[in-house]
Amino acid sequence: FTDAEFYQRSFDPQEYLREFCSLSNARGQPNTLLTQSLRSLFNMFALDGLSGHTLIDVGCGPTIYQLLSACERFQEIISLDYTDRNRRELEKWLRNEPGAFDWSPVVQYVCELEGDREKWAEKEEKLRKKVKRVLKCDVTKANPTAPVSLPPADCIVSTLCLEAACKDLATLRSALRNISTLVKPGGHLVMVTVLQETFYAFNKQVFSCLYLERSMVEEAVEGAGFDVKLSEVQPYVPGDARTDCRAVMNLVARR
Repeated sequence: FTDAEFYQRSFDPQEYLREFCSLSNARGQPNTLLTQSLRSLFNMFALDGLSGHTLIDVGCGPTIYQLLSACERFQEIISLDYTDRNRRELEKWLRNEPGAFDWSPVVQYVCELEGDREKWAEKEEKLRKKVKRVLKCDVTKANPTAPVSLPPADCIVSTLCLEAACKDLATLRSALRNISTLVKPGGHLVMVTVLQETFYAFNKQVFSCLYLERSMVEEAVEGAGFDVKLSEVQPYVPGDARTDCRAVMNLVARR
């Protein structure tokens, strides 16, 4: 199973963004995983009670798509990731530095869901202001942000992270218990996770993924002290050589 050090050493954020975070790939085929996730996140963050002061993004990678709907509902965002290069890549976009990934087509897509495609520049500005900290995290630690201690947030979001960071079900259960300490009682967990996937690949490198079924995820979330409020599964388009993912699961739970 791909270990954390391999990610630290070999995960290339720019290649990842090019491969997985454009609305269509080099061959012009639509990026269904991304657009499905954007629509699901839009719907989940529109739910009653899914708002508050602070949101923590656990395992953000070099990406911001998971925050585009969320940033309308929270005042402050803290982004956490294990690898230094992912955090640097994210900070490059937050600081609007030359060479940062161009998220504008994705931001426009979300603005269209919200009813005004033209507001995309405004949304980018809003998100840049709201992300207050970008910190290292390790979900296998009892305090994932050690040595920093964060006050518990109103909500945590985690997209496509835990299944790549946890080598087995016991590690996943423990990681969910660890990240549950980041959210206050009554707060929410919003998750997007892939099901029945054992690998994903890009840039001639293969990364492991923990094979999960819907029931395993729900049980692990409940075992970490959450009540599942919403759980839905969407099939994933077969025939994508970069992954053997069969479905994508969206989940909202309350602590």
